[in-house]
Formats: sequence, structure tokens, C-alpha cells
Amino acid sequence: MYKMRVAACLALLAASANVRAANAGALEDGAERYRPYLIEGVGSALAGARALRERAAAADLPGAKKAWLSARAGWERSEVFTAGFVPELDAQIDAWPNADSGFHAIEAKLFGAASTDVATDATGLVEHLDDLHGKLKDIKLTPQGLLDGTVRLAYEVGESKADGGESRISGTSLDDMRNNIAGIDFAYHTIFSAALNTVDGKLDEMVTNRIEQLQAIVATPDLPHVNIADLRRTSEELVVALQSASAKLGLQRPTLEAQAR
Repeated sequence: MYKMRVAACLALLAASANVRAANAGALEDGAERYRPYLIEGVGSALAGARALRERAAAADLPGAKKAWLSARAGWERSEVFTAGFVPELDAQIDAWPNADSGFHAIEAKLFGAASTDVATDATGLVEHLDDLHGKLKDIKLTPQGLLDGTVRLAYEVGESKADGGESRISGTSLDDMRNNIAGIDFAYHTIFSAALNTVDGKLDEMVTNRIEQLQAIVATPDLPHVNIADLRRTSEELVVALQSASAKLGLQRPTLEAQAR
């Protein structure tokens, strides 16, 4: 009887190890499927920044604003990645609230002062985005780092962005949140959902449901119509669900502090 119990325990341990190995492989594959989306998002931001530099040089304020908005959308879709993997470039491109370079320095001049005198900042933005875009083909995308980024961004949407957001001057904070949630949705369903579903289908369904709820909450005509209480609660529930999913995926529990993994 004792030998049978030992054999059963060993078989269970072997099966668990096989599941963890299969999940690890699935997550690595998912991270690679995420890469083209990331390259496209940063590439879109780079194209917008180049157009911004061109329009600003021509003193075309409406054209420069439009290009800034386009660049911003591509960047916000990519924020699952940026803070954890390239924190130095992230600080140069998207520092907030104390921005003396990057998107928000330009935003203050274009939308706040109605000035196209942004040549130095626009050139710096193009250079930093170009630098980042050139790294994306070869940079190692770890499932842990991408889960950490997904959790931090989900928290950010419900906290620092819920009270008016970081793009107050341009009035595009609602679009920021929509693009953030689109990035969360793509990252989760590309990298993590299938692996989690094999071990806990209910938790996978919960995560998907909370993402869909966030999408519905920000599908309003303007920021004042966003139900901030619902946004905060749903964001927190998504964070907790993703943190619970980490152990089932064989990953460390994500924290809300940026750290490279």
C-alpha cells in the first residue's frame, strides 16, 4: 500500500511538472506572437513622431497636433511592454507628470501654448522611438515581464489615469485608457489565456470578463461620462485575478512596482 501511495505521488508530481513545462512553452510561444503587435505599435508611434516633427517645422499646428495624437495611440497600445523592459527609454519618451522631454513636453507646447516651437523635443522623440523600434526584433520578451507589465498597466488605468489621466492638456486621456485596455486585451489573449484556461477555465473567464467590462466602461463619448467608481473597482478586480493566475501559470506573483524580469 505504501509503495502504491509513493508511486501515485510520484506520478502526480511528474504530471504537474509536465503541465508546468507545457505551460512554459506555450507562454514563450505567446510572447513571440506578441512581438509583431509590439513592433507595429511602436512603429506607428515612430511614424507619428516623424510626421509631428515635419508638421511642426512647417508651423502647421493642426497637422502637428494630429500627428501627436497618432503617435500617442501607438505608444499607449504598447505600454504593457515599455516600463518593465526599457525603463530608461520609457522615461525619456513618456515621463509624467514632470516631463521635460518626450510626449508630454511636446503636448504642453502644442495643446497648451498653441506653439509649434517643438523642434528639439520632436527630434528627441523621434530618436528615442527609433532607438526602441530598432531593439524590438531581438529583445528577449519574457512571459514574466509581460505579465508584470499587464498587471501594472491594469492598475494604472484604474488609478492614476482614472482621475483625468496623464494627457490632460490635449484632452486625450480617455483615448489613452482605451488604447491601454486594447493593449492589455491583446497581451492577455495572445500570451496567457490559453495556458490559464487549461488549468483554471473559470479564472481565465474572469480575467476576460473584467477586460470586457473595462472596455465597456471607457466606451463613452467623453471622460466625464466614465463611471470612475466602476473603473477603479474593475481595474482592481482584474489586477487581483491576474495576480492569482500567476501561480497557475508557473510565474511569480506580479507586483505594482516596475522591475525587469
